Amino acid sequence: MISAVLFIPLFLGLCSLLFKNRIVNRIALLASPALYITIAIARWLGYTWHVLPDWLLAYFSFDSIGLFFFSVMAVVFAATSVYSLFYFKEHDLSIKQESIYVAEILFFVIAMTGVILATHLALLWVFVEATTLTSALLIYFEKKKSSLEAAWKYVYICSIGIALAFVGIILLSVGSKSIGSLFFNDLYARASEINPFWLKISFAFIFVGFGTKIGIAPIHAWLPDAHSEAPSPVSALLSGTLLNSAFLGLLRVQEIFNRAHSEQFSNFIFLLTGFLSLMVCAVFMLRIKNYKRMLAYSSIENMGILFIAVSLGKPGVFALLLHTLSHSFSKTALFLTSGNILHIYKSKKIENVQGLLQKDSRTGWLWIISSLSILGLPPFPAFISKFLIIKAFWLNGSSWLAIPFFLFLVVISFGMANAVFKMVYGKSQFEEENKFKLSSFAYLPQLVLLLVLLMIGINMPQQVFELINNAAGFFIN
Repeated sequence: MISAVLFIPLFLGLCSLLFKNRIVNRIALLASPALYITIAIARWLGYTWHVLPDWLLAYFSFDSIGLFFFSVMAVVFAATSVYSLFYFKEHDLSIKQESIYVAEILFFVIAMTGVILATHLALLWVFVEATTLTSALLIYFEKKKSSLEAAWKYVYICSIGIALAFVGIILLSVGSKSIGSLFFNDLYARASEINPFWLKISFAFIFVGFGTKIGIAPIHAWLPDAHSEAPSPVSALLSGTLLNSAFLGLLRVQEIFNRAHSEQFSNFIFLLTGFLSLMVCAVFMLRIKNYKRMLAYSSIENMGILFIAVSLGKPGVFALLLHTLSHSFSKTALFLTSGNILHIYKSKKIENVQGLLQKDSRTGWLWIISSLSILGLPPFPAFISKFLIIKAFWLNGSSWLAIPFFLFLVVISFGMANAVFKMVYGKSQFEEENKFKLSSFAYLPQLVLLLVLLMIGINMPQQVFELINNAAGFFIN
């Protein structure tokens, strides 16, 4: 299975580059997420098979938390791939441009898969760096001046961050020289042998490094530019899967602290940066003018929520994983829908988008419902996850933190809802006969994602509960 998810998309991406054929491009683009979903389901059911040699298999594994993040990525990958068919038609891409797009998407997904499945800290770092290189090409795909600036800003800031993470890994290896291994299983089993001083120093570097990639405040400067300038399906992948991949790397490092019984140090840093991210998002959301940047700041907010959940230990784990799923699906639906809006209005400015429900009622309702989902209104699962986080504050004896947490969420919700309803209501500048009706590929992925979220929020399927619960078992504290 591991060989399939790593090498088959690589082969299909190379075929797209070599043959430059529309049929080959579509087969590569749609077959890869179908393969990912099939393997995720097979792993849920307990099926497995091996093709790679044992020595290579030691470096990749489907553990419980890796399977959860892989499953989320597979669904987001499928949604963005289907929407990309509309993107091809919308931008009238040439066969060569399609081939480059498909290859870059597949190489990017392979890099994220490597991050999720890596069992060795240094190998995980290599794949995180690979995600920077592959996604930078996608950010610059439309070859505009603004996208070039965003791509270079992204590469520059994230490369510095990843370099700091590398320094942290070296410092961790110094502190764990008695272990002589950077395999996660070895670090977990003998975490008590790691020198506490070197462990804490290394965490500071790794946290800043991976935190830069996640886009957590105050090291988030690249994220609003990159997410707003990338093509809409790419923005969905960046927010719905890339941030998760880097976040998983931090979770694996955090578990070392749990096993070494030094989690108070790392939990404080997670909590502080989590609330700082909520504050930054609240400030910018009240005066936001670009709706794609609005979604980017929403990603910063939700990563902050995840950091807060991490800091709460075991009581916050289930909420952490449920919110990860909810954010990924909701934000993917929002970014894909923003592609519809950009196609209709040819502008990213909120003030230039009015009467969306009149212009394209399908896009308007998707925009409203996706926004309600990301804001956490019932019955969407983000409501449940936020409620569980507030409950975890009480269980941890820090109930007073629920007050600033709730206030920040109210301010952010007001700012985002204000922008959304300005866009969907009001008098349209278009005449009645100029109403849009886009391809079904422009609506279907978002509709499916929202239906899945409603199903989880109203009556969570047993399979989803077990997937989340098994992933929560990864944490011992």
